[in-house]
Amino acid sequence: MQAHYLEFLTVAFGVFLLMFEAFTDGKKSRIALIAAAGLTVILLLQCTAPLHAEVPSWMSRFYAYDALARFYKLIALVSTILVLLMAFDFRKILARFTCGDRSEESMGEFFCLPVFACAGLMWMASAKDLVSIFVALELVTITFYVLVAYMRRNVGSLEAGVKYLILGGLSTGFLVYGIAWVYGSLGTTDLALIPTALASQDLNLSFLLFGLALMIIALGFKIGAVPMQLWIPDVYQGAPTPITAYLSVASKAAGFIVMWKILNPFLEADAPTQAQVFLILSIMAGATLLYGNLGAIKQSNFKRLLGYSSIAHAGFLTIGIACYDITAVSFYLATYLVMTFSAFFILALVRNQEDSDAIEAFDGLGQRNPLLAAATTITMAAMAGIPLTAGFWGKFFIFKAALTAQPQAVSWCVITIAFICVAAGFYYYLKVVKAMYWNAARNEKALTIPSITKAVLITLTAAIVIIGIFPQPIICLLGQ
Repeated sequence: MQAHYLEFLTVAFGVFLLMFEAFTDGKKSRIALIAAAGLTVILLLQCTAPLHAEVPSWMSRFYAYDALARFYKLIALVSTILVLLMAFDFRKILARFTCGDRSEESMGEFFCLPVFACAGLMWMASAKDLVSIFVALELVTITFYVLVAYMRRNVGSLEAGVKYLILGGLSTGFLVYGIAWVYGSLGTTDLALIPTALASQDLNLSFLLFGLALMIIALGFKIGAVPMQLWIPDVYQGAPTPITAYLSVASKAAGFIVMWKILNPFLEADAPTQAQVFLILSIMAGATLLYGNLGAIKQSNFKRLLGYSSIAHAGFLTIGIACYDITAVSFYLATYLVMTFSAFFILALVRNQEDSDAIEAFDGLGQRNPLLAAATTITMAAMAGIPLTAGFWGKFFIFKAALTAQPQAVSWCVITIAFICVAAGFYYYLKVVKAMYWNAARNEKALTIPSITKAVLITLTAAIVIIGIFPQPIICLLGQ
């Protein structure tokens, strides 16, 4: 099947799930399994879709499909499937804060909406015009407005929903206003035509840079970077854990591919905006690294710690964008997917059985469930960037890009900050390992792992180790 049909197929599948949900009673959580199965079929179709097939003329103005687009569509599909599987095992907590009892009557839409978000993420990967990027971005964001606040009987979830709505609306305003200024300066919203427009002698550089600055601020919200990072700790803590994982991985990956597509013409060697955009990205990367790591150090709540560390990872990824190296950024995001989903599956499991997101809920886990403790240790080691794990190669390629970029896009000051932040990561990630093996257990009851979570955790942990030893398959997938 041609790749451009798959987004429409995904939307049609989402509509089918909504109809199915409306006319069925009883266990709504089975919709999560049906949705995951359907998206797995679409994933297989995506893998077999011809890479260089011609896009119909009525779509070619806004849509393109290449190896990079395929890579980010795969990230979107895999992330959504994992979120749905995590949500299935998280249904007990969802039922408590949506229905108020053990029934699943009000949970059906929760398992349908990620399918629509997935379609938006896939369109974002192929968008080639500022208009189509904006439409796809809003499809994803509006879906997240609902999902973040879905646990309506939980005050934290409602607070997170309001904060996400207000700041999301603000970022949308920045983005639209920025697009208007860029269009007014260049006369086009087609990203392919922007290099030609930049060569115009009539260009007003001040107006263009003002528009670009507004758009970068808006994109900062999508990727969780300074100065639009303030929503992350509260929203991550308040949102349902599967949606937090979705925001952390799929939304961030889509934000970075959009940032790359938008900024790419302005970072080219002959672009008059190159020096200014390099400077903005470099400052943004340094500030994001400092904010994320300093915030993570003092956290005692694991979910909030993952929120701050997500900001820190955005800092590393912004260095990759500033160095004009999309391969390093994409590789980092692929490893980030594996590590982060593993961490959130573990967190969801502990939350289900200990009713707590705090790090102290992991106390004595080494005795209570050695298999889960081993998976957690490998995951935390990968997130810290320890060698022989996937996380090491992600950081290695970013630093390699920063040190070899010509011209020097990121200052030595930012590179030094990044090295110090890697060391800081060892401290706050390994706090969880210390709690598991050195702290006394609060109770002796063993944690049981549901079969789906166990299968996913074994797969993700194995992937962390295999990629850590042999990263070549991901590099090949990126077409390098």
